[in-house]
Amino acid sequence: MSKKTFTPGPDQTMAFREALGCFGTGVTVVTTTTPSGPSAITVNSFASVSLDPPLVLWCLAKESNRYDAFQSAVHYSIHVVAQDQQELALRFARNGLDFSHADWAPDAKARPQLDQCLARFDCTLFARHEAGDHLILVGHVDQVMYRTGKGLIFKRGQFGGFADLL
Repeated sequence: MSKKTFTPGPDQTMAFREALGCFGTGVTVVTTTTPSGPSAITVNSFASVSLDPPLVLWCLAKESNRYDAFQSAVHYSIHVVAQDQQELALRFARNGLDFSHADWAPDAKARPQLDQCLARFDCTLFARHEAGDHLILVGHVDQVMYRTGKGLIFKRGQFGGFADLL
């Protein structure tokens, strides 16, 4: 087993990514509506912030081809993806404008809501924070939906899930 120690910087970007990849995260798909229609992005940088008021955050890469659509979004939904929705997450990672493969419907605020997710947080933008090469978006949670099931996990560049306990 090899151990690597380094100071993060421009010449250590890949090593830094590898180290961050040791932390397994859930997978989410964030959706919003733009003037040209619905848009989605697959995200693993999602976290709870506050219970009172109910706030959650997610991070948007400034180099993302969907940056303009999401940095200005006032209403959006964050979907926690189920383990059997890996293909949905991959397709939205590649193309956020093609919803033909997804079962969805807009809510009263035109937020696209995906069917069969484990949880959904319907949000109104609360705050934006510049943070290096990302934008942190904090949303006030207007409504929540959740169900039982296993979540899709992302770790070290791979998707997976939890094994059943015996």
